[in-house]
Amino acid sequence: MADKTLSCKDCGSDFLFTEGEQEFFKEKGFQNEPQRCPTCRKAKKAQRGGFGNGRGNSGGYGGNRY
Repeated sequence: MADKTLSCKDCGSDFLFTEGEQEFFKEKGFQNEPQRCPTCRKAKKAQRGGFGNGRGNSGGYGGNRY
């Protein structure tokens, strides 16, 4: 496998889909290549309420309650 240059469906910029990322996708059983660049992917997650931000299922809610 070699690194691939893909085009983001949101902003149209090119981004690199590395060999390591391709292996990860394969291990997880993902059938499709990423459609968005990392920046647009992060923005899309934020629009959905912040889930997938490394804070478990809380989505950033329920933290400090002072």
